[in-house]
Amino acid sequence: MNNLQLERILNEKLSPQLIKDYAPNGLQVEGKEQIRKIVTGVTASQALIDKAVELNADALLVHHGYFWKGEPEPIRGMKGKRIRTLIKNDINLFGYHLPLDIHPELGNNAELARLLDIQVEGGMEGHPQSVAMYGRLKTAISGEEFAERINKVLHRAPLHIAPEGANKMIETVGWCTGGGQDFIELAVQQGLDAFISGEISERTTYTAREMGIHYFSAGHHATERYGVKALGEWLADEHGLDVEFVDIDNPV
Repeated sequence: MNNLQLERILNEKLSPQLIKDYAPNGLQVEGKEQIRKIVTGVTASQALIDKAVELNADALLVHHGYFWKGEPEPIRGMKGKRIRTLIKNDINLFGYHLPLDIHPELGNNAELARLLDIQVEGGMEGHPQSVAMYGRLKTAISGEEFAERINKVLHRAPLHIAPEGANKMIETVGWCTGGGQDFIELAVQQGLDAFISGEISERTTYTAREMGIHYFSAGHHATERYGVKALGEWLADEHGLDVEFVDIDNPV
């Protein structure tokens, strides 16, 4: 498949033009025209690029790509080495950030809900493009039981901050994969029992304890493995491409 044709297919599926983002979505570094082998992964780190080279990939498709707003513009140091490796090996780099978080079928939030068996009810911000979602468990469970479920599904023990002075059961849940910890107060305002994000801030602990909500920090990387993996599987199933997901471990 032609690299620009692949970009069109991805853009049609993810509709990046509908959301304001912090980085360009689509083809970020152009490589060879014909794509047969694609490697997918969370972040275009040097380790993932090196693995793509080893696997003779023609394209790398990631959630966290390059050229973020506010980052230094010169292509030097770590950034220079990464881009030189891609260009030297003629590898295309495709990156999709927020469009891959919010996609209702293949997005990070949708995949996390599926894995944790949460019935999605809507966006916490009140519109379909919300980067934070809310939903309901089939049966109310304790905070300890929900933490165990997260651990089992994501293969990572979450940090669980419980509300003060209450043995509160969990039925309604809000979540935002990655760095979505500051949606916790919106989750409180909407009366949810629990909130999940990837990252936690120092202030998040006190919000959870004092405002009566269970909070789970499940890891930025761990909560965002599954959107790009699902997108790659969709490309393989729908368009017959050779796609391989590579998980570069990250404890954050």
